[in-house]
Amino acid sequence: MIGVIVQDNESIDRALRRFKKKYERAGILKEYRRRTSYTKPSVLKRMAQQKAERRQHRISREMQ
Repeated sequence: MIGVIVQDNESIDRALRRFKKKYERAGILKEYRRRTSYTKPSVLKRMAQQKAERRQHRISREMQ
């Protein structure tokens, strides 16, 4: 559970902004989306391969 304690002189907008940051960093929405839809293992494997290729391409560009 993510919670934010609102200080005495703190506006609700600022507290909401802090909550949104914690929510984003925790990856709750990403986890929810991952769990609500089924992805075939072959698609997961292909996505992992593409991610690795992009990573390698980025590393090779930085070396030059």
